[in-house]
Amino acid sequence: MVQNSHAPESAAGFVLAGGHSSRMGSDKALALFQGVPLVQVALNTLAAAGAPARIAGCRSPLKAFAEEIPDTFPETGPMGGIHAALSVSQAEWNLFLPVDLPLMPSSLLACLLQRARLTGAPVTVAKLNGRIEPFPAVLHRTALPYLTQNLQSGQTACYLAWQTIPASLHSALDAVPVEYLLQCGHCQHPLNLPPLLWFQSANTPTELARLNRHPRRETC
Repeated sequence: MVQNSHAPESAAGFVLAGGHSSRMGSDKALALFQGVPLVQVALNTLAAAGAPARIAGCRSPLKAFAEEIPDTFPETGPMGGIHAALSVSQAEWNLFLPVDLPLMPSSLLACLLQRARLTGAPVTVAKLNGRIEPFPAVLHRTALPYLTQNLQSGQTACYLAWQTIPASLHSALDAVPVEYLLQCGHCQHPLNLPPLLWFQSANTPTELARLNRHPRRETC
């Protein structure tokens, strides 16, 4: 169990934008959601959750949007971006959001961040319908050396890392049921969209067009 900290500067946000975007056909970080690049949507969501963000693992220049952090382990998917972010972060708690989840409400991110601070769990994620969602995720900085070990051994699966890293720190993965958060009024979507849509990815033009049918208001 890690120690808690409630100082505002103890949290940092990171947009994971290191994918090949092969199914999108172009860099999906620059694809438009309601007229706004997906990378900017993600940055806005993290900022609204109280975690001003940088961009980790980007494959094309995105410095016009925020500070870029290059991969330390290229070609390792989201794990490489997470490792790069933790390697430079000075924050105790680090909140990660993929660039392709435009309907994710900031209130859920804020709940996960608050939960991590309260419990001290090294990895905090959401759970929906009994299924653990790999992202968004909050990682404590002490996860870095174990993340390094995983990548050096060729292990790049986030789901497995979220299980093994806490165990290495003599703790457990904290997977928070979204249904409970909704029922208690701790989080909601600004358009009252169901949680199933929150976790829908925009990996293809068709998927992005489908998500674009749900206009996005100011994140809550």
